Amino acid sequence: MTSDEQRKLLGAFVRARRESLIAERSGRRRTPGLRREELADRAHISVTWVTWIEQGREVRPSADTLDRLAVALCLARAEREYLFALAEREDPADPFAVLPDDAPASIVTLVENVPWPAYGLDPMWNLCCANNQAQTLFTGLFEGADQPNLLRYTFTHPAARELLPDWEKRALRVLAEFRRDYGRKHGDPRVQSIVDWLCEKSDVFRMGWGRQTVAEREGGRRSFHHPTKGLVTYVQHTLADAERPDFRLVFLQPDG
Repeated sequence: MTSDEQRKLLGAFVRARRESLIAERSGRRRTPGLRREELADRAHISVTWVTWIEQGREVRPSADTLDRLAVALCLARAEREYLFALAEREDPADPFAVLPDDAPASIVTLVENVPWPAYGLDPMWNLCCANNQAQTLFTGLFEGADQPNLLRYTFTHPAARELLPDWEKRALRVLAEFRRDYGRKHGDPRVQSIVDWLCEKSDVFRMGWGRQTVAEREGGRRSFHHPTKGLVTYVQHTLADAERPDFRLVFLQPDG
């Protein structure tokens, strides 16, 4: 539940942003910026709601109300994130749409320069970038026009069953790691759509999802039955980007 301090911070922030805006027809005004009535009109909410939010009252505006406030206040990206964080609401226009979906430059650079299989994962577990070694190792993952997605590949692509020794155990481990990320971004409709699709298409995913198993994304030995290279073993390493921790760099160092 939102604390008294958070509500006060939220109210002070909304008021400060309101007072910093320039009214369309300012004329001679005793108060700076927009009046509460003008902000309410812009945001299509009641003046009472604006007043209670600014006063830090024990109310909890909906995500839709906050979205309209953010637009009316002309908030920049960081300001919008701050508004929703103080209100403890998921941003319906984000979690990722406002932020860039492209892989951070640090991950792209490392993927391109690591001499072993390496790839980047975005918040939906799409492979946002991958080097040639990774594309060679994960047979079938990069075929076709669809966005390569590690979850879809692991649970629904026939090549994954051949590539991964003890496929079901490995797949359920991947699911448990994904659930940890899902807990942070379950409000994102795109993430939820992935879960819904996989529950429909994969009995193993649906069964594993119901178990509620959660795991860290850990490193360690990973073996693969490659169709041309035979059994190959790597040590997996996973790193997060400092500025975009919802993106991951994964690389596989040959074992031995």
